[in-house]
Amino acid sequence: MKFGETFMEYLNGDQERHLDKCSHVEYKRLKKVLKSCRTTASSPADTSSITTTSSSPFCQCQSCPLCDQIFFSELMKEASEVAGFFSSRVRRLLHLHIASGMQRYVVRLRHFFKHDEQVMVQEGRMLIEYVTMNALAIRKLLKKYDKVHRSANGMRFKSKMRTEHIEILRSPWLIELGAFYMNFTGSNGGSPNDLFSRVSYELSTAEATMTLQLSDLLKLEYNLTCPICLEIVFNPYALSCGHLFCKLCACTAASVMIFQGPKAARPDSKCPVCREVGVYSNSIHMLELDLLLKKRCKEHWKERLSAERAEMVKQSKDYWDMQTKFMVGF
Repeated sequence: MKFGETFMEYLNGDQERHLDKCSHVEYKRLKKVLKSCRTTASSPADTSSITTTSSSPFCQCQSCPLCDQIFFSELMKEASEVAGFFSSRVRRLLHLHIASGMQRYVVRLRHFFKHDEQVMVQEGRMLIEYVTMNALAIRKLLKKYDKVHRSANGMRFKSKMRTEHIEILRSPWLIELGAFYMNFTGSNGGSPNDLFSRVSYELSTAEATMTLQLSDLLKLEYNLTCPICLEIVFNPYALSCGHLFCKLCACTAASVMIFQGPKAARPDSKCPVCREVGVYSNSIHMLELDLLLKKRCKEHWKERLSAERAEMVKQSKDYWDMQTKFMVGF
């Protein structure tokens, strides 16, 4: 079965019922735009404006005004909506799993009246399928664009998506969803087929990687090593550019104290890796990932916890000593 048929079958399936009002890539419509460009390019009336060869009736232009205005603008809009929908739904799903305080009490109370675990597993599976199908649709559309236009603009568009933080396969929320799966199956004995088709996880004291096999065509690997301290991330935060850091390392790089958190960084603070500005304000606290590492690296996690607490106490003492001297005057 061709991907277009598979994608339409997916859209007409049960996912609409479970993921209400979800955005998706208009694969069929955008493919028609590319098809019309190819048809026009091969038309004799347009040989003066678009170069073609007898053996390959494709548009030969690097930039095609015929379809670029529609194709890239629409694809960017749809990719942004897909990324936004995915992050909001994963955030809501994980909030139920790692609720604390009174929220935890309410969630546990609900458990007696509703099969919350079954619902969470089902929604997690739907979200993974949602990511997989839309990511494959975008990949195939961009590949088709480059084939039709004999250009690399499709690949450049992928770079632009990274810059705009809407490349869904690089989303920190996908890492959190993977960690949720491992935490959930580890504590409840669920079958790996409940959520992902295949998931492998490798961890060592020197390096940590998470590998997610979403389908036969999508295999993702994430490095869980902090690029500053070069150890497994502890109490991790993901900046809006996608790079992962320990909370202590991120705060140090942004010149803020640990108890203030990365979001207290100045607006002009840069990512220590890619040097992008303004990436701290929307940073994500990776609670599921931290919980996973706490379970899998118990001794290492305890050592890092003690070190962070000691540093936090030291910074707090220095801070209040400075405030006291400022108020008293000596």
